[in-house]
Order: sequence, then structure tokens, then C-alpha cells
Amino acid sequence: MSKLVIDRVGRTFPGVRGGGPTEALQPTSLRVADNDFITILGPSGCGKSTLLRIIAGLDVPTTGRVLLDGAPVAGPGADRGMVFQSYTLFPWLTVRENVCFGLREKGVPEARQIEVAHRWLGRVGLEGFEHHYPKMLSGGMQQRTAIARALANEPKILLLDEPFGALDNQTRSLMQELLLSIWETERKTVLFVTHDIEESIFMASRVVVMSARPGHIKADVPVPIAHPRPYTVKTSPEFSALKARLTEEIRVEALRAQVA
Repeated sequence: MSKLVIDRVGRTFPGVRGGGPTEALQPTSLRVADNDFITILGPSGCGKSTLLRIIAGLDVPTTGRVLLDGAPVAGPGADRGMVFQSYTLFPWLTVRENVCFGLREKGVPEARQIEVAHRWLGRVGLEGFEHHYPKMLSGGMQQRTAIARALANEPKILLLDEPFGALDNQTRSLMQELLLSIWETERKTVLFVTHDIEESIFMASRVVVMSARPGHIKADVPVPIAHPRPYTVKTSPEFSALKARLTEEIRVEALRAQVA
């Protein structure tokens, strides 16, 4: 059985101010294997984030269903960890307290909370910042905290919605390497939404390409590049060939979106 099954999921939003309804997502199906790392790539407004929010249980599909380990997704749950583009940390909590938040809500003993937080803060390179507040951190450090918080809860699947979109290019590149190295050792199941073609190839075992709105999956492209993947792989002929193919796929959809 697949880890995650997206079965003919569609989403139509009702009209506002007398306007007609908007079909954001056509009925879409996708199967995600255990430990897979899938990037979802597409032009702006194609329904990438809508699909991720439905998987997270933050939105309800108009049609279809989502199954995680065979059980239907009916709302948010600790079995899915979500990381957003914006830094969704609690500003009144320290870094460690943010990472421990989900564990505390589940009733995990405090000593175990601290142990888990110490492990994940070490994995994301934030040792020594346990007692800092979010306002004292850079954007990259805040996002590392958010990733540590999501992983500390031991989710079955990690969902990331353009998590590095607000970062400068150099920090973004370093964050890609960090997350990929964590995946290479922890082998979590990951769905990662992005509009960046290079990022989608570097991170993924499969790139799912979505069409212009109303979105649907138009291509499911495997990335046959071995792990571990150093940043230098981005200049390899194999990487360049995949980038050229996906650039053409996205260009066609971006042009369609402009005409629509």
C-alpha cells in the first residue's frame, strides 16, 4: 500500500460578490511511496498549495479523498508535519519551546521533550540558540527552527509549502542542502511545493508537474541522480537535461496562464 494516496481530489471555491465559482484544482490522483521525496512544481495559481493544504487537513476537497496509511484524512493531525513559507513560530516562545510545542501538547514528559529538541536543534545546526526568541534569529534560522519543530513531532509525512521562498539565494541553497541531508539520513516521506525548477530537481526523487489553473498533474518525472547529492550536481549534464525539460514544461503552462 502506498504511504499517501490522493484519489481524484478536486477543489472549487465558491464565487464572491456575485461572481461564479473558481475551479482551483481538477480531480487529481497521485500515489506517494514510503520514504519518497516528491516536489510539486507548477506556475503561480495552479493549485499546488491548495493540494498541500488538503493533504494537511487544512482545507476540504470538493471531490475525492486523501488516504494516509489507508486511513482517510479528515482534518489536521500530528501525523502530518507542515512547514510554511512564512515563519510560523510562536514569538513568545524560545527556540526550544517552539520545537517542544507539539510534544508538550501530546503530553510527552518534559525531560523527553528537551532530549528530542536537543537532537533536532543539533541536526539543523542551532545548538546554542535554545533560549533565543524568534525575533533574535535570521530568516534562515527561523525556518530551521520550524523544520526542527515539525520533525520533532515524528510525523508520518512532512509537508513543505515553498519553505525557502522568502530567503536570499545563498541561504536558500544552504537550506536545500540541509533538508536534503536530513532526508538522506532520516528517510521521511516528503511533499515539497516549489515554483523553482532547480530546487525541485535537486531535492526530489520525483518531480510532479502541475498545469495552469485549474491545476492537474501533467507530468511525473523521476530524478535518477544518486545520493548523496552535493551542490555541485547542479552543474552536471544529467541535471541540466532535466532542467531543460522541466523549464519547457513550466514555460508552456505559464504562457497558458497568461492567456487565461
